[in-house]
Amino acid sequence: MHNAAERNGQAAAQGPFFLGVDVGSTTVKLVACSQSGTELLFQFYRRHESRQLATLLDGLRQLESALCITPANTRLFVTGSGGARMAEILGGKFVQEVTAVSLAVERCHPSVRSVIELGGQDSKIIVFQESPLPGHLKKFASMNDKCAGGTGAVIERIAAKLNLPAEQLVRIGYDGIELHPVAGKCGVFAETDITGLQKQGVPPEQLMASLFDAIVLQNLSVLTRGHLLKPQTLLLGGPNFFFPGLRQAWRHHLHRLWEQEKVAAPPALLPDELILVPEYAQYFAAIGAIEYGRTESAEVGEYFGSAALERALHAASGAQTGNCGTPGLAGSESELREFLRQYAVPRPPAPQLGSGAVEVFLGIDGGSTSTKAVCLSRSGDVLASAYRLSQGDPVADAIAVLQQLRQHFAQSHAHMEILGSATTGYSRDLLQRVFHADAALVETVAHANSALRICPDVDAIIDVGGQDIKIIVLNHGAVKDFRLNTQCSAGNGYFLQAAAESLGIAIEDFADVASTARQMPVFSYGCAVFLQSDIVNFQRQGWQPKEIIAGLAAVLPKNVFLYVAGVSNIANLGRRFLLQGGTQRNLAVVKAEVDFMRSHFFDEAQPEIFVHPNCGEAGAIGAALHVMEQYVAGRRSSFIGMEGLDQIRYTTLRN
Repeated sequence: MHNAAERNGQAAAQGPFFLGVDVGSTTVKLVACSQSGTELLFQFYRRHESRQLATLLDGLRQLESALCITPANTRLFVTGSGGARMAEILGGKFVQEVTAVSLAVERCHPSVRSVIELGGQDSKIIVFQESPLPGHLKKFASMNDKCAGGTGAVIERIAAKLNLPAEQLVRIGYDGIELHPVAGKCGVFAETDITGLQKQGVPPEQLMASLFDAIVLQNLSVLTRGHLLKPQTLLLGGPNFFFPGLRQAWRHHLHRLWEQEKVAAPPALLPDELILVPEYAQYFAAIGAIEYGRTESAEVGEYFGSAALERALHAASGAQTGNCGTPGLAGSESELREFLRQYAVPRPPAPQLGSGAVEVFLGIDGGSTSTKAVCLSRSGDVLASAYRLSQGDPVADAIAVLQQLRQHFAQSHAHMEILGSATTGYSRDLLQRVFHADAALVETVAHANSALRICPDVDAIIDVGGQDIKIIVLNHGAVKDFRLNTQCSAGNGYFLQAAAESLGIAIEDFADVASTARQMPVFSYGCAVFLQSDIVNFQRQGWQPKEIIAGLAAVLPKNVFLYVAGVSNIANLGRRFLLQGGTQRNLAVVKAEVDFMRSHFFDEAQPEIFVHPNCGEAGAIGAALHVMEQYVAGRRSSFIGMEGLDQIRYTTLRN
């Protein structure tokens, strides 16, 4: 299709018209052409910022002004994730978006065999394969359903975090730029990696190129589902159209894939023609909706006009004045007081150290977003602990927490005599090598050790950390089952902290502020990118920050039990539960978890739910307990010693 906007004056007298509307997760697209031709007479593209009705209404008004569009001379076809609702309001026919995109590709680029479309929160891959029937192609389509990790929303969120304006973002490339490892499977994982690299001084251009690389690899590994993409390949959607670095990343990886798989290019095509970004890449679904309309009889696709949408918008605005939600985390002051009486237990005070040498067992937990270290006495009591948010360098983070412990002992004129040391967490192996620790313990065992020390007959450990959600099911003290969020970081501590700070609430004040909300919006559990969009939507509906963060606390147990563990009846996990992990310091989260677990415990008996008194340091405590139990009198620890911290020298390579 070709642009004919300059002939809009002539088109005003033409008709009848086809109108194609694509209401996506983040944008509204609108195109129009005459029913006798394929030239685009009008295009409209705008971010709706959760105001789909108002944005589309503005587009329709511009259209009706530019062309003589009326219900009498127009047929409407609608697609996109929000298209079904618009079709109900405006009339017309709803078209499934894969069908729409496929029809537009077959009409405009019949030689294409692969399509990659990225949107604001969705992504899809369509593969066209030869069919036994002449002139027909088989289509295989795959879309993201539960995760928006490799989509435009992640790009824009991280660009905003890096303070990159739009005019700079659309100039960032990929070819020839140094890349760094970034997780593409989850938007929160990617953001954490980017934050760590930024703290190490990696420039924004390299960070965004690395993100483009991660997004391409994620989509190639997940959405292809075993199907091989072949040339010609079409790149569609706003992100592919607007970001040159993303297009270059696709070209790099697709050419490398075809070389590895020995895919022969069509002889008639030049190398630069194997991967195309068409002029109207962001409008293809809307164009395809029109193509679908050409196959329908004349009475299909009735258009009610913009006035119908205006009436719906006014009705929706009136309905939003009484926001629908649920009661807050606490139904009454007495309920809140009773909860705090049970769970707002202060951490036990550290024993007096005395002076001179103090024998300790050392545990270090190099986690996803923080590093913790503890010193235990011979009897297993916590003598001292240290905590540090990750600065992107696990060795430097560990040295910092160990120096904190060293200073704590020095203030009492004591020094540590380390009988044994162990590491756990993501960086356990690296830290063991650097500090010559006596053991490196997997997180499951470390957390189980710590939990059993507090609650010997615990049935299940619910550990919620910065990025991790772990459920450890025990049977007589042995690990029976284990669930971990490997692909998604929805609803965990890092996301809650980032969401609260974006609303102007410090994470330390989260629980106090959330407990004052008398009502809260209902979030759908799942992907953090989807949750972020819900936050924006709820803000526009008039929900207050305290009500939004209360709703985020309430959705966390749904992510833990329904999304990660896939357990709707909590009784299947046992009867005695221990909550641990740094996020469990947040009493709003604990309140939501306790209420959810009790309401989903389908058994005559009620569950017993406890919170680890040192929930944030549970992994480090479990590591220290391990070497304490393995200690043999007279055996020296291999740990380098606190004095050795000053002698550590290392070089970080990024290539």
